[in-house]
Amino acid sequence: MAQEAGTEALARLAEERVDHRFKGLPPDAEGLTVAELAAQRRNLFTGGFTTPVLALSAERLEHNLALMETYAVRHGLAFAPHGKTSMAPQLFRRQIEHGAWGITLAVPHQVWVARAFGIERIFLANELVDPAALRRVAADLAADPDFRFVCYVDSVRGVELMDAALRGAARPVDVVVELGAGEGARTGVRTDADARAVADAVAGVETLRLVGVAGYEAQVPGAAPEPVRAWLGRLVALAAEFDKAGRFAGAEEIVVSAGGSEWFDAVADVFADIPELSLPVLKLLRSGAYVSHDDVHYSRLTPFNRVPEEGALEPAFRLWAQVVSRPSPEQAFVNAGKRDAAYDLDHPVAHVVRRDGTEHPATGVEVTALSDQHLWLGTSPEADVEVGDWIGFGLSHPCTAFDKWQLIPVAEADGTVVDYIRTFF
Repeated sequence: MAQEAGTEALARLAEERVDHRFKGLPPDAEGLTVAELAAQRRNLFTGGFTTPVLALSAERLEHNLALMETYAVRHGLAFAPHGKTSMAPQLFRRQIEHGAWGITLAVPHQVWVARAFGIERIFLANELVDPAALRRVAADLAADPDFRFVCYVDSVRGVELMDAALRGAARPVDVVVELGAGEGARTGVRTDADARAVADAVAGVETLRLVGVAGYEAQVPGAAPEPVRAWLGRLVALAAEFDKAGRFAGAEEIVVSAGGSEWFDAVADVFADIPELSLPVLKLLRSGAYVSHDDVHYSRLTPFNRVPEEGALEPAFRLWAQVVSRPSPEQAFVNAGKRDAAYDLDHPVAHVVRRDGTEHPATGVEVTALSDQHLWLGTSPEADVEVGDWIGFGLSHPCTAFDKWQLIPVAEADGTVVDYIRTFF
């Protein structure tokens, strides 16, 4: 039932009208439905799109989806990609079609978005103690026997708050004890003793069911192969200890989960050695940034760089902006800025200059600063840049690129726009 409703909700996205909400789209497309505009297969460069405009590569997007599906199967992992990276239900559906177990999210609003589009399995990689949100989760669980929801818990106080909000619920909420990545890291219990205390608290209430352990290895202070693998070893040992003590009584499987987009090779290696437990083990990987990848941050840190025989992700985003000012030989400005480009970790990278239908490398062009609506470009003597040129930029950290664009064209290599991805932030 939920999947059918989700399919209908996805279909309704195509019925939305193009209007002022959506940046970069052709002005003469206003009033068309998204489906009508997509059917025209306009060209990103000649079809009336205005700058700045963010586009996803159709070919690279499909490559990344297929590569991670293959990787998860090869390593015996279930995969719940972190949907907060894109908050795009169309991409959620494509990830599930490529074998994803479900979708990982971070806050209640994201859960409601996923549920509206028929997502049946949700892993909330965060603590949830808000009473109104918990009551909504309980209502969804009661209404849909196929809905699977798992969230973190890391304190006795959190268990108490969850129990108070959930009393009378038809189904218990599944929880995993979050193991913190060390002192100074983010959320999660700091010691095994704390983990046991939280597990005891869960066992003492009827509203919750302990189903596993989880955490986020990239928060290990000074993250590097040795400390990351040591922390993952602690996580696996905690799961084995809890199982031996009978703490997963009532569970159907034991969830052991980790894996951002920087160390999933270590997760795959360590999880491969999880010992046989009393129940089947769901080895749940949660990497999310792979879907669009990026040109800077994750390109440096991807596990595929460390293990190249596994394949390679490809940056799928390109931000196109137009040169609007060339005040000196050493400087130029384009009409995109903080409102359009991810900039929380690294500046955008200039790749290509487009002029009169031809392209040449953006040699000698570097982003030096960002204003609200301008990228500041430093231009060396070899830079061939004029007012009116379009410049294509690669972006860093896709998590803060999707949230700036509500409707993103998906373009083939020749510029033909074949789809539009709707986001919900």
